[in-house]
Amino acid sequence: MKNQLLFYVFSLLLATISIKAQQQKDSKLDTNWLTNWTNFKPSITDYNEATLILSGIIDKDLLLLKSNTYLLVGTVYITNNAVLKIEPGTVIRGDKESCGTLVISKGAKIIADGLETDPIIFTSNLAISERRPGDWGGIIILGDTPINKIGGISFLDFDLDPNFSKYGGQNSLSNSGILKYVHIEFSGRKKNALKEFNGLSMAGIGKETKIEFVQISFSNDDSFECYGGDIKMTNLVSYRATDDDFDFTQGVQCKISNSLAIRNPFSSDSSGSRCFEIDTYDKSDNSFSPNHYTKVIADNITLYNSQSNNQGLVREAIYIKEKTFFSFSNSLVSGFRSGILLDSKIENTSSDLSRINTFNLQINQCTNFIESDSKLNNQELNDYYVKNINSIVFSNLDASVLFIQPDLKKFPDFRIK
Repeated sequence: MKNQLLFYVFSLLLATISIKAQQQKDSKLDTNWLTNWTNFKPSITDYNEATLILSGIIDKDLLLLKSNTYLLVGTVYITNNAVLKIEPGTVIRGDKESCGTLVISKGAKIIADGLETDPIIFTSNLAISERRPGDWGGIIILGDTPINKIGGISFLDFDLDPNFSKYGGQNSLSNSGILKYVHIEFSGRKKNALKEFNGLSMAGIGKETKIEFVQISFSNDDSFECYGGDIKMTNLVSYRATDDDFDFTQGVQCKISNSLAIRNPFSSDSSGSRCFEIDTYDKSDNSFSPNHYTKVIADNITLYNSQSNNQGLVREAIYIKEKTFFSFSNSLVSGFRSGILLDSKIENTSSDLSRINTFNLQINQCTNFIESDSKLNNQELNDYYVKNINSIVFSNLDASVLFIQPDLKKFPDFRIK
């Protein structure tokens, strides 16, 4: 028993050192990358009242100034290849009554290039005591990069104007602009079970679009959702989402790195909520182009459920559906029943299981690393990934021991101690 304990401690130490060593390859992780620009207390943050209204169709370049506070009224469309540029520190508030929503249509751009010490804020128009998840719609960016819908073109079904809600095309290098040092708060209005706004919806956007240092808090649906496209995202924070933190579908090719999801175990919708949900086609719609599968490469990711495992409504950190590819490395999963749940249609065959690659992971306070929705033998699944793939280590450490500073009432630092 003593030898087994020593072996376990030694293995945990090696894995933690390995994760830390990999993280140090990114100079941003030498310091706490959450410092200065994030806000984990948006429900008590005071914002100026709106001084100008944004509404309707905007078909010419427009600059939003920090000296003003803007109110999104209804669905605001940026069209005709126009560029919406937003100064650092600008506050845009979404109207609840009209479900204020910003749509960057195909060919248009948003340049929301904030500063670490002066981020751009999209938030609720309600008073501090009244703000709730789903107060307004969110931000939708539409591009002309490939998706896997048959015909290569689709429309987002959010009751949007069909003239401005088309996305998809053949330009993988397309550029829909910049979101950098941006907060999106209290968004995600649910119109019905099938029409749910996200904090940030990215549909068919391309590689030249920059999505980095974006925090989405208290979304009433997903925080970040990708519908097709070819996307590279980094330094993202999803905090207290009701549904998924990161949702990938329609054949998206995505690289996501150095990002954080913080779950509240009692915030979930009826469909089940996860940090990552990865599929190749939407819901019951399986009419997609052959061999255009969703592929997600996730590196340096922290997925944290803020209470111990097996409590609350959030059960698994990652849900993977059939015909998808997922690579997960140098990452930490803490506080879930299972790290990964496989859809019932994924079979216990090398062709199915080999689509999922994991390396250098720490699984903390989780009952299982991986399990299946079907009758697959969960022990065999865990044996396949833990024994056949290197550097997966289990631990049972309290957050205060695991992280430098997990207390959100202070200024958090979710690097591993």
